[in-house]
Amino acid sequence: MKKSIFAIREDISPGLRTVLIIIPFVLFLVVWCVLSYGKLVNTVFLPSPTQVIKSGIDMFTTDAFWKDIFTSLSRVLLGFLASTLLAIPLGILAGSFKFFDSLIAPFVGFIRYMPAAAFIPLLILWVGIGLTQKVAILFISIFFYLVLMVADAAANVRKDFIETAYTLGASKRQTLFKVIVPAALPGIWESMRVMMGIGWTTIVIVELVATRTGIGSVIIEAQRFMRTDKIIVGILTIGFLGIISDFSFRILGNLFFDWKKNE
Repeated sequence: MKKSIFAIREDISPGLRTVLIIIPFVLFLVVWCVLSYGKLVNTVFLPSPTQVIKSGIDMFTTDAFWKDIFTSLSRVLLGFLASTLLAIPLGILAGSFKFFDSLIAPFVGFIRYMPAAAFIPLLILWVGIGLTQKVAILFISIFFYLVLMVADAAANVRKDFIETAYTLGASKRQTLFKVIVPAALPGIWESMRVMMGIGWTTIVIVELVATRTGIGSVIIEAQRFMRTDKIIVGILTIGFLGIISDFSFRILGNLFFDWKKNE
């Protein structure tokens, strides 16, 4: 019996998947072309794809836009790595022990609802307007969510794995590091992939105040001079970098956790 393409959680053919991925991008481009080339929207507010491409070429060749990309990339990576190094162990503890869950989760859950941008004035007073302040904003935007997501991944490790480990004589330490952590790693990796995306969505906020370098600063400066084409180039660049990051996480995840496919 032929399976329906709308069957719940059933795979579809690679060809159909490729077509479905492309369709939204094509529709977006078509609408953009109709509105811009058709003069339905003033080009000051919505430049055409041709204008954006020309502006992008100019930014890379004469404005050294690649330097701003590298600056933003380094800030995102620093904030992400700082968050990850602290969030993963705390999340594993919270997801594995009720003591640490009670100690960590309520406070972290409270802080995560506070927008990272609200901390900018305080951080400027505390650490100035340099790299530390920017990494701190990224840290705040990633860390608190990542702790809870890692805790969830650890808490969802099958209980029979833990009981089997105890039955075979494993200690709590061995059960934690040889059962819970390995079993939770795919979920932790997926959480890291999601939060890396949050880092890219936060970068414009990070580079909003007293910054002359980075993609966010280019976007803000372009807004002052009504250079909508440059704004779109900056936004698309962040989107492409985010897709590259996401794709890299997916590829590495498939390599590291190939065994997960057989479950």
